[in-house]
Amino acid sequence: MFIYSVRASGIKLFAIILIAALIVVVIAVSGDSVLASSGAEISFTGIKTDADRRAFINSFGVSLKDGMVEEVTFVMPESFDRIMLGYNEMQKAQGLDLSGYAKKRITRYTYEMNGYEDYEGTVYVNLLVYRSRIIGCDVSSADPEGFVEPLIKQI
Repeated sequence: MFIYSVRASGIKLFAIILIAALIVVVIAVSGDSVLASSGAEISFTGIKTDADRRAFINSFGVSLKDGMVEEVTFVMPESFDRIMLGYNEMQKAQGLDLSGYAKKRITRYTYEMNGYEDYEGTVYVNLLVYRSRIIGCDVSSADPEGFVEPLIKQI
């Protein structure tokens, strides 16, 4: 067994602690937003009102019909089945992750879009919100044989 000791001066030790603290602060601050490939920063926090939710959706160029289709509160399951695992993979591709919200009360807000390119049916935008923070979002068709896509197409 080898033992190796390093002697660091007080200044070096202070510098290492300061750099580590800065890294922690940067990670903590950037946890509430994601830098999109377009260079625009997407903020997932501060979503308290219907106007906030609509503004978030509109920031992606999506036009919504008046009113909300549905508001549902549910408890996120502790373990995900195959469908939820797939849905969470889509969320992770958008910079979100549902796995940290097990057993939490989540609210899903559903809005109807004013139209969708190359699709004639009804299309919805869903936002999953926990304590004024968007934790998931998607665009989906009303048709059971339809589609579910990420709202945030490129990150």
